[in-house]
This record gives sequence, structure tokens and C-alpha cells, in this order.
Amino acid sequence: MDSLEDCARMLHALLRASHLSAFEELPDLVARHAGGAGLHRARFYLADLQEMVLREATGRGLDAGAGGQELRVDATLAGRVFRSAQSHAVPVEGRVQHWLPVLDGTERLGVLRVETDHEPDDQTRASMEDLASLVGLLLVSKRHHSDSYARLTRVSPMSVSAEMQWTLMPPRTFANKRVTIAAAMEPAYATAGDAFDYALAGDTVHLAVFDAMGHDTSAGLTANLAMATCRNQRRRGRNIPEAREAIEATLIKQFGQSRYATAVLADLDLESGVLTWLNCGHHPPVLIRGRRWTTHLDCAPVHPLGTDLGLPGTLCREQLEPGDQFLLYTDGIIEARDAKGHQFGRDRFVDFVIRHQADGLAAPETLRRLVRAVLDHHNGHLNDDATVLLCEWHGGTETTSPVQNEGVSGPGSPVSAT
Repeated sequence: MDSLEDCARMLHALLRASHLSAFEELPDLVARHAGGAGLHRARFYLADLQEMVLREATGRGLDAGAGGQELRVDATLAGRVFRSAQSHAVPVEGRVQHWLPVLDGTERLGVLRVETDHEPDDQTRASMEDLASLVGLLLVSKRHHSDSYARLTRVSPMSVSAEMQWTLMPPRTFANKRVTIAAAMEPAYATAGDAFDYALAGDTVHLAVFDAMGHDTSAGLTANLAMATCRNQRRRGRNIPEAREAIEATLIKQFGQSRYATAVLADLDLESGVLTWLNCGHHPPVLIRGRRWTTHLDCAPVHPLGTDLGLPGTLCREQLEPGDQFLLYTDGIIEARDAKGHQFGRDRFVDFVIRHQADGLAAPETLRRLVRAVLDHHNGHLNDDATVLLCEWHGGTETTSPVQNEGVSGPGSPVSAT
């Protein structure tokens, strides 16, 4: 690439052309405009739902990937770039071939491949990175209304319940200067009663994990209804106990008392680091401090959502330190059994996360490998949904001191719930 002006023209032209283009048109648009700026043979590859392979987007056929390559995430250079989110280059047929991660913020979408005639200067490297960033933004803008995108990122048929879950849930990764959130869920193509959710509002991040009774479409309906009610209450300014009451009422109105879901509903104050949560018959959250010290955030649970048992709820609080991570998960993670009947177990689960984070892996890659380990432990197939959500607080905008308010002290400090 000859100049900054060439880069600007490429990005401007591609952005303008994309406004009235469908997902299927993006491969040719990217290749044409990149090629005009000296970035040859531009192609992009998207990760499948389980992040096991990278599938080339060609724009051809109903799946928009007909005739394209499929590269394994764990066995190729492209997969290495995807796993690490770091660019790599190799010489190919007299040119230099570059592989760059395609991200939406911190969500890993896939990789971009381009070639240059010679070793690039700093300006050309920056231009390739800008192109990869723009490709990520374009993909996100097109995917929600594209069946072709969905087909390309699926390697197996999807059940109706899983279709509902994945459509409703947020992206599996988010990060800003104050928080990182990552989530994983299996079986990806047949999940039923599990769901995770998160959202930011000012200085608060809302988080939730649901595990509905059963493994059928009705379980998916229960989880979806619980999550939608929770979002509705949040967006109306309701607090956690009020959201719990509304979810309970919604499930009972819809199902009587024939369906229920366990859950953890939590709020994290991004400025102070105070974590507030309510346990609705679910496994307690796990706190990881200093990448090695762990504790279970025990808090007296209220009854599962939809059972109407009348048990009092306990709203608990925990003062986090910068760098603290906490895990919300469902029983499928720890109860997966090997051929001898041994569970994967909570200790192995937490130790796996700690060891891989200590190795410098990013949270999304840690959870991807965790899911692979759980699947391998259960001979590649799970009998129950398995979901994990990891949240790391990086600290507030200024140095914060431990909260001195009454009711916020040691691990799992209870406060009154209304």
C-alpha cells in the first residue's frame, strides 16, 4: 500500500459499498476493494458455533460458503491466529501471506487473509488491521438478518430449543476498560434449558445464568421466558428482588407450577467493585482472586423460580478487588461423567480456569478449552446442558477502596432483600 490516502480510499469505498449489500456480497466486496489498495487475495473465514473450525465465506450457494476452505482451529495457522487474536505472516509463492484476527470488540468472529508483494511497512500493517476491523463491523451489521451467515457458522443441524436460545442471548464475549465477560454453552446445537445474559447500564453490569428443568423444547421456553422477564424488569429500573418476583409470577402464570428454573441474578458496580447477587436454588458463584485463591460465594438461596415455595430471599454482596474473576455456571459443567462414572467436578472446573488463565490465555479461549475438556471427559457428548459465564472486574475509573457500607464485608455478606 503506497500511502495513507490509499488506505483511506479503500476503507471509504468498502464502507460505502456495504450499506446496500447483503452478507453474501461481502467476500467479493472485501476482495475487490482490498486488491485495489495492494492487499491481494483477501478472504475471510468465520468460526463455527463451537469454535472448532474456520469456514471460508465465499458468497456462493445458500450457505455462502460453497467451495470454500474449512480450517481447524486447533491445527492450522489460521486457527492459531483465532485462538491468540494475534496476527501472523508467512511467505507464499513469492508474496507474504498475512492472517489477522477479525473481532467485534473482543468477540472473536474469525480471521482475515491477505497477501502483499513484499514485507509490509508500518503503514501497510496498520491498513491491514483497519481492514480486519472494518470486516468485523460489517459482519456484525449483517449477521442478524442473514440465514446464510447462520448456515455458514453451523456444522450440524440445530434443534428448535437451541435456535431460540442462541437468538435471544447476547454475544459470548464483551470487554471494556473496567470489565471482561465471556460465556460458553454446550451442547451448542441441542441446548435446551440453559441460558446466560449480561448487559451494561451506566456503571452497572447485570449478569444472569438460568437452568430450566428438563432437556426439551419446553425447557427452552422456560429459560427464554425467565430471561426475557428479567430483561424487561431491568429495563424498567427494577432491582434484583423485584426482577425475581416478576420472573416467578410470569412462570407460574404460564406453566402453573409444572416448570421451574434455577438461576443466579447479579449486579456488579463497575466503579466500586461491589457484586450483589441473589441465588434462586442454583450453584453458588465462584470467586477467583490473584489467579490462584478461590472461594465459593455461599449465600442462602431462595427457592427455584416458578415453584412458589414462599422461602425468604437473601440478597448478598461481595467487595471485589481489581483483577477478581467470578464464575456462574450450571450443573452440566461439573456433573459430566467419564466412562467410570467420575464427575468432572467443581474442583477440576475451577482449577482448569485458574491454570489456563495463569498461562496467559484470554477468557474466551480459556472457556473454549474448558468446554472441550468437559466434552472429552464425557466422551464427546453431554446428557445435560453445560453453561459457564466468567466476569473479571479490572477496577473503577479511579482507585477504589473497600466499601464501608453496612452489610458489605466478608465473602457472601448477606443484606436484607425486599
